[in-house]
Amino acid sequence: MKRKIIFSDIIIIMAIVIYFFISNFYKVKGEKQLTRQMTLSNTFPTGIEPYVTELKNKYPNWEFKALYTNLDWKYVIDKENVFGKNLVPKSYIDSWKNTNPGEYNVEVDSGWVDSSRAAVEFAMDPRNFINNVRVFQFEELSYNSQTNNLSSIEKILYGTEFYNKIVEYKTSTGDNIVTNEKYSDLILAAAKVSGVSSFHLASRIKQEIGPFLSHSSISGTVKGFEGLYNFYNIGATSSSEPMGAIKNGLRYAKDGKGASSSTKEKYLIPWNTKERAITGGGKFIGSSYINLGQNSIYLQKFHVYDTQNGELFWHQYMTNVLAPYSESKLIYNGYEKSNLLDTPMSFVIPIYNNMPELPCTSPAISSNDFLSDNTKVYANVENTLNVRTGPSTSYEILTSIKSGTQMTRIAKGKQNGELWDRVKLSNGIVGYVFQTYVKEVPDIEVERIELSLDKTTINKGEKIKLKTDIYPSDALDKTLKFSSNNTKVANVSSDGYIVGLSSGTAQITAKASNGITSSIDINVYSPVTDIILAAENCTIQVDSIFKITATVLPEDANNKDISYKSENEDIASVDENGNIKGISEGETNIIVSGEGDKVTKNIKVTVVKKLAEGEIIFDESLKVNGNEITGLENSNNTVDKILNKIQTNYTIEFYDAKGNKIEKNELVGTGSVIKIIDNGEIIIEYNVIMYGDIDGNGKINSVDLLVLQRHILEIEKLKGVFIKAGNIRKDGKNPTSVDCLLIQRHILGIQTIKQ
Repeated sequence: MKRKIIFSDIIIIMAIVIYFFISNFYKVKGEKQLTRQMTLSNTFPTGIEPYVTELKNKYPNWEFKALYTNLDWKYVIDKENVFGKNLVPKSYIDSWKNTNPGEYNVEVDSGWVDSSRAAVEFAMDPRNFINNVRVFQFEELSYNSQTNNLSSIEKILYGTEFYNKIVEYKTSTGDNIVTNEKYSDLILAAAKVSGVSSFHLASRIKQEIGPFLSHSSISGTVKGFEGLYNFYNIGATSSSEPMGAIKNGLRYAKDGKGASSSTKEKYLIPWNTKERAITGGGKFIGSSYINLGQNSIYLQKFHVYDTQNGELFWHQYMTNVLAPYSESKLIYNGYEKSNLLDTPMSFVIPIYNNMPELPCTSPAISSNDFLSDNTKVYANVENTLNVRTGPSTSYEILTSIKSGTQMTRIAKGKQNGELWDRVKLSNGIVGYVFQTYVKEVPDIEVERIELSLDKTTINKGEKIKLKTDIYPSDALDKTLKFSSNNTKVANVSSDGYIVGLSSGTAQITAKASNGITSSIDINVYSPVTDIILAAENCTIQVDSIFKITATVLPEDANNKDISYKSENEDIASVDENGNIKGISEGETNIIVSGEGDKVTKNIKVTVVKKLAEGEIIFDESLKVNGNEITGLENSNNTVDKILNKIQTNYTIEFYDAKGNKIEKNELVGTGSVIKIIDNGEIIIEYNVIMYGDIDGNGKINSVDLLVLQRHILEIEKLKGVFIKAGNIRKDGKNPTSVDCLLIQRHILGIQTIKQ
């Protein structure tokens, strides 16, 4: 018999989940480890970063995000390299096609055959397309009112029969209907309704239908499907019957291939007008792909990510393996003609585990045209040399390098006619350069490196440039690799910028390609940024003592000395250890200072008359320090229960941290205030601290764990007595993951928190 799950079970399950999250957070923090869940990040791996940086420098308004798919590269290619899933035109050379016996040149669709594994690898390797033209296959495809407009759509449609054209269509009975709207009007309206970029819809129509209005999918004249239209070839799956794919698409346009009434209503089916077909199809693309996380042409073609966390590799809009490649050029042309390339745009680049060291080459580039090489060469030009994505001027430019720039030639061209070399730049970009403009680096090697800094001590978070002088000056291979022997203290970038990370000393080393090294020491100073007080006010009696609990941040601050000063020593004094003593009745402030007077905090002190011995007697289980009370039990701390532990003739009232009065049967927790009242006048107040009760509700549970976690991760900082309640170790320090673990152990019943 299945056991019924009760609420306490849910709390324990939540606690276990949180425990593993916190314990693993500190274990993997800073490491390039990925969870099963796919994640977006602004940080790119070294193999992708230089391509992104190059584009970012050229287009500062563009934003790039890395989509860590957590998928192994070989696994992805195996899943995509399935017969019929990715197609190429039958007219392509064999390197593009599947040549397996029984599968070679078999038409999966009319004129289309299965692609080769090399074609899939080339089409899926993002490094091949992070250039100003092909990057648009990674563009996020949401509607943007700032850039989507009629004139821009017309520029995309230019060269087709859709350009500046009034919409006409035929009904199922053959009547010709002439509207007063252009195709650009319908596309823009569809974009607004579907939330899909109008540029994407226009480009998708050009890709799927081509330039002619006579295309069978939108002619309205296909026998048996008169008056039906499908501008995006939705549902146009391959079939062995004549015009099989087109007919399947028109079947979808007719009734959604048996879709429910709600689905047909959602997508405006039947598509018996061109307006319904363009708008309904746009809504289909938006809800069926873009709104499910397949928010780019690439992700619609290659189903490696969605927001449903279900099975991948099946929800793929296109079979043409090069569809993202060709569509991206159409989108780029539209943006360029509209002068929109400098507007803000967002791109999502997929990242796979264990990718090949070098980008996968196009099947159009024959390996027989190159010899493997590993020679240092340099740009032998007057000004700059273009590095392209392929061995021809028809390929896009990746970057331009200055005269004298060194690189590694990884493949030497041996083609007939124009010769091109495949090279790898020092930043990791791989591309092709015209062989005439490169020369091999002579054997003049680095003999000595001198390093210097403007200053050898920097603050935490400060960035400073390492100066390098290389001798002899005519050594051409001046490539240096920088490293730090203590990356927790200071790190150094590939271009020699040092960043202070925490207090301490680190040695920075520069190493030439021939092994020559030089080092320099740098000190990192961590200044005080804040002082956290466990209490920002206190009420004490004359002659009573209250000790200040103060934590200096950051934890690695070099100077953790704290000084204390009373603004009025006639009311309250304070010694060098932070012990406040009540002198006479009244109010004053204690100033707490760190690193001289750079950071200061105030504690408001109220001194009340000294109560006679026996006027207030606390049960020995309660611990009283000045105006702080600890020692509560770990549960069921109601007002009634605590009242039984206090003996006095005065009136006692309880209030929560927000100032609301707590009734007798309600719980008392951290931040609660116990007020001792005589004839309506408050004569003393006590602040309650319950270790582990971080949210102040009088309970210790998984919610407290989450609140403390947010404090540690600096999402939402705790203040006052709540910091003290989170310091389960009671060592007066800022709470850490150790305190989280102690709360976790308490929740699971492994180790009870001692109050």
